Amino acid sequence: MAAYVIVNVATTDPTQYETYKELAQRTVAQYGGRYLVRGGTMNVLEGSWQPTRIVVLTFESLERALEWWNSPEYAPARALRQQISETDLIIVDGYAGALPPGNT
Repeated sequence: MAAYVIVNVATTDPTQYETYKELAQRTVAQYGGRYLVRGGTMNVLEGSWQPTRIVVLTFESLERALEWWNSPEYAPARALRQQISETDLIIVDGYAGALPPGNT
């Protein structure tokens, strides 16, 4: 079952954040992940959440996503991001099959 990493990030150093993106992108690919969303225009339709930059990654499984998150390859990029940004990040299992009509 696929897993998704969902991130909201606000950086204080856009130049260093570009370095982070380069480092992170390599590790995501190394662990079989791919980007579904990476920034872009957002429209808040309900609620009070004011996201700053949304990133969504997909991995083949929750285990693989956690392997990436805890990997020695990603550690330097994660440390850099944590120094220059405030981040909300979750990893969530995807749904294994199609939803029946009327179910969300």
